[in-house]
Amino acid sequence: MSAASTARSFGDRSRRSETLGDQRRPVRSVDEHRRLIEDLLRPLADREGEQVAPGAALDRVLAADVHAPVDLPMFRNSGMDGYAVRAASVAVVPVTLPLAGVVAAGQAGTVPLPEGAAVKVMTGAPIPPGADCVVPVEDTVAGDGVVTVERGRAAGEFVREPGTDVVAGRLLVGAGTRIAARHVAALAAVGLPAVPVRRRIRAVVVSTGDELRPAGAVLEPGQIYNSNGIALAAALTSVGVEVVGVEYSRDDAAEFTRVLESAVAAADFVITSGAVSKGDFEVVKDVLAARGGDFGPVAMQPGGPQGITVVSGIPVLSFPGNPVGTMVSFEVLARPVLRELAGLPPAAGHELPLLAGVRSPAGRRQFLRGLRVADGVDLVSGPGSHLIAAMAQADVLVDIPAEVTEVAAGTTVKVWEL
Repeated sequence: MSAASTARSFGDRSRRSETLGDQRRPVRSVDEHRRLIEDLLRPLADREGEQVAPGAALDRVLAADVHAPVDLPMFRNSGMDGYAVRAASVAVVPVTLPLAGVVAAGQAGTVPLPEGAAVKVMTGAPIPPGADCVVPVEDTVAGDGVVTVERGRAAGEFVREPGTDVVAGRLLVGAGTRIAARHVAALAAVGLPAVPVRRRIRAVVVSTGDELRPAGAVLEPGQIYNSNGIALAAALTSVGVEVVGVEYSRDDAAEFTRVLESAVAAADFVITSGAVSKGDFEVVKDVLAARGGDFGPVAMQPGGPQGITVVSGIPVLSFPGNPVGTMVSFEVLARPVLRELAGLPPAAGHELPLLAGVRSPAGRRQFLRGLRVADGVDLVSGPGSHLIAAMAQADVLVDIPAEVTEVAAGTTVKVWEL
């Protein structure tokens, strides 16, 4: 099913469900809400591919199998700096052989090796016809037009034969592979000018709020710097998403509508932050609920107010505006499926003892910020959804189940890597 058809299906389903845009629908669990997001985003795996140079393919997902167009090595060449000889000529050592020439890497090396002679070769240089082994330079003593071989070699030693790495037509890198530097090396070595990769998923981030100002601005009382847009763009980029816009809207319905329409025209999905709760100026919820959006509580802390909408076939994920709530929402609800779409392994989960006891609100799955230490995990801040500087000190989220209200020191808890 395409992303558009999945989106239409969600939109139809949401319009048939409970009253939208308010808090009267049942509280949704974290897993239920994440599955809704996954259902909307997973069809983006079927996006079309594009051709890019191997050097530009790093961290991209290969869209089709790539087969080697040539043998590697492409010709017989030397594996050492040394002397190309016939093994029979060095069967008894020491032996002094006349030097018939020198072949450097990149030279043709087509002059045959005379009987009972040697040709000096550099690593990677073509092996002259007639030679069947290479004696490393450290096993020789050079003279005036001659070389004395002090250790013999068997036929085939230090000779790289064509196709011993890969034969033309064989699979080089398989479809679905997330390209690492080692894959780039192989793709470049066979001379491919371009390879097919999945187009990156495109996203636009929209942060909202009259109180937000850009970095460097002089703040008036009640104003704060706009961190959510920058932070979400960084988080998306870290999982292979192409961020094609980081936008801002005041708490004004007409302005937000204009920004939203521009965003959905440019992106495969959109993330908004702010204006989704129960306040008087919830412009995101007001505008999107009117378009069939599903807004309401999710049983998590931070990040409880959430929204999902489909606008012109494009999924729009709406996160709360408090900075930690925004980032935890991304980590818990969106990052897992985006890692999957980028060809990344699932985020690592561990179980570690909690060093200090903690209380947790009943009915809410709590995600506390923690720091792994030698003997377990330590909490780095309180549960407040505004403590963004403290979150920078954390390297895991501590996952406290919704049914747990108190965790004693030393209890093993699940943690998720940030």
